[in-house]
Amino acid sequence: MSPSFVSIAWAGRPVRIEHAFVGVDDARAPLVVFLHEGLGSLAMWKDFPQQLCAAAGLRGLVYSRPGYGRSTPRAPEERWLQDFMHRQAFEVLPALLQALHITQPYALFGHSDGGSISLLHAARFGAQVSRAIVLAPHILVEDLSVASIEQARSAYEQGGLKSGLAKYHDDPDSAFWGWNGIWLDPAFRAWDIQAEIGSIRCPLLAVQGLDDVYGTLEQIRGIQRRVPHTRLLELAQCGHSPHRDQPAALIEAAKAFFSTPGSHGDTP
Repeated sequence: MSPSFVSIAWAGRPVRIEHAFVGVDDARAPLVVFLHEGLGSLAMWKDFPQQLCAAAGLRGLVYSRPGYGRSTPRAPEERWLQDFMHRQAFEVLPALLQALHITQPYALFGHSDGGSISLLHAARFGAQVSRAIVLAPHILVEDLSVASIEQARSAYEQGGLKSGLAKYHDDPDSAFWGWNGIWLDPAFRAWDIQAEIGSIRCPLLAVQGLDDVYGTLEQIRGIQRRVPHTRLLELAQCGHSPHRDQPAALIEAAKAFFSTPGSHGDTP
C-alpha cells in the first residue's frame, strides 16, 4: 500500500494521519474501514485488506491512528487515559472521514483494540455504519490479557520487539508505551464497554482464535449476549491475529457476511 496523508485537528493540535485506499478503485463502491490492533499500523496489515477487498468487491480505507505508523507520534508527555479507545471511536475516526469527504455508509473491520473501537463507533454512529467485523475484540479486561501485555513489556525492554516494531512505526516508543502504559495501569482493570455496545443494530461478525493469548472466547460470546444478532466465528489453530493465522477462512467468512442482505447500508 502506498500511503497518503491528511491532517485533522485533534487533542488541540493538527495531527497527520497516514492512510491508503485499496481494493475497488471507485469512490461509489461499498466502503470498509480497517482499524488496526494496539501495536499495529497501516503497514502491519500487509496485503490482507487488498486481498479481502478484491475477494468481496469492496473499496477499503486503511489508516494508522495517531501515535502509530507514519501518523503524528504521541507527544512524549502525553499519557493515554481509560477513554483512549472511546476518543478514537468518537473523535478521530469521524474527523478522518470528514477530512476525506466520506459521506456514504461504511463498514468496519477492526482487530483487537481496533475491534473495540469499531464496536464503540458502531454503537454511537449506527446510521452511518452498515455492518462490522471485529477480530479478537476486547469488551472487558481479563487476567489473560494483562499477563500477556506484561510479557510484551519485557519483550520490548529486553528482547527484539522494539526493533521489530521499528519497521512499521516512525516512533516505536510512541506506539508501544501509549498502548502498554494504559493497559497495565491498575485503574484500567475497571474498563468495560459491555453496556455501551448494546445499542449496536448493524449486522455484526465477531471472530476469535481458540489459541488467542490476549483474550478468551468470553470476549465475543459476551458481545453476542449484548448484541444477540451477532454472528460468531471461533477459529481453531488461530491466535490473536486471525487475518495472519487463518486468512483464507477469514476471507471466506467475511465475503459471505458482506454479501448477505443488509450489507453496505442496504435494507435487510
